[in-house]
Amino acid sequence: MSEYNLILPSMGESIAEATIIRWLKKEGDYIKKEDLLVEISTDKVDSEITSPVNGILKKKLFSTNEVVKVGSSIAILEIEDKEIYLENKKRFYSPFVRTIAKKEGISFDELESIEGTGKDRRINKNDIIKYIKNKKEKKIVSKNDTILSSTYCIINNNQQNNENENETIVEMDRIRKITSSHMVTSKKISAHVTSFVEADVTNIVKWRDKMKDIFKKTTGEKLTLMSIFVECVVKAIKDFPMINISVNGTNIIKKRNIHIGLAIALPNGNLIVPVIKNADSYSLGGLIKIINNLIKRAKSNQLKPEETKGGTYTISNIGSFGNLFGTPIIHQPQVAIMGIGLIQKKLSVIEKPEGDFIGIRHKIYLSHSYDHRVIDGVLGGGFVKKVALYLEEYKCYTKII
Repeated sequence: MSEYNLILPSMGESIAEATIIRWLKKEGDYIKKEDLLVEISTDKVDSEITSPVNGILKKKLFSTNEVVKVGSSIAILEIEDKEIYLENKKRFYSPFVRTIAKKEGISFDELESIEGTGKDRRINKNDIIKYIKNKKEKKIVSKNDTILSSTYCIINNNQQNNENENETIVEMDRIRKITSSHMVTSKKISAHVTSFVEADVTNIVKWRDKMKDIFKKTTGEKLTLMSIFVECVVKAIKDFPMINISVNGTNIIKKRNIHIGLAIALPNGNLIVPVIKNADSYSLGGLIKIINNLIKRAKSNQLKPEETKGGTYTISNIGSFGNLFGTPIIHQPQVAIMGIGLIQKKLSVIEKPEGDFIGIRHKIYLSHSYDHRVIDGVLGGGFVKKVALYLEEYKCYTKII
């Protein structure tokens, strides 16, 4: 039996570490290739790592709640291959190097990533010793705070009554702590201001009611209005490109790509923001499909870490909670976010060339929070008004695929 080092893989740009949430296998268990082995978390996303090989879980190198650097070994597996370093090797490894690598638990893939200074990129004695030394020095292991009393340890895992019997102290879960920190940081960074606009979405609502059953039967997808909201926001961004920016000190960074984040409430009450990359490249049918897929996987904890990165503008559907409008907090490093309120039937004055009359219309409030450091009212207010106009003038076609 040979030892195989399971490495924490790269999970997207700017992600340098992950927290071990839960081991799904015990030491001594036989693991099949593609078996789920461990749950990890990066920022807001929980994900799972599968085993790339068949073998026995010999040793876990990190415990629950410990932080691991990308590229570090998280577990050692015993595999059936007698000599892992002789298979599929892309360059020659001396017996000395192979022996040291095996002793230190360095896998073939990790060995391949080491920069060699010898002939034909070969790794010599100094290369591997230097690599091992640097790896040990940079290894990140976050232990639980040792100054916590045993009473607080109990509180972290359970719910324990305070001295006041009418109160209960509950420790924030990890996601809530991260969200809390992000929200406070955003309010400190950005000068928040919010503009509100009411839009008439009667034609869109009637069209959806007419088409939803046919669309579901034909495509298998649920016909939601969020795809139309995204499409109209994208159009408005093209009209007002200075909404699609970020700030770095006194520099404004203009974004060429339009990546729309969707704030989604999870079943446990937490929030996650998956991103539709290059949202302007999709048809309405394409947006419907990708939005449904993101929402489904977000709520079943199946998003990949990179799917929550790189957003340039965010939409929050606060109407799903029955709220008319709100003042959403900007998702850093973006400079603006739109809240979509609850659609309501209202008595409205309808203006026609032949005269005004009263009618029942479907109305919605759009709230636009923006960073007043770089966005003034004429831009922030003009943008949300443009989105409302696109919604009111939206052309609903029967064929949407």
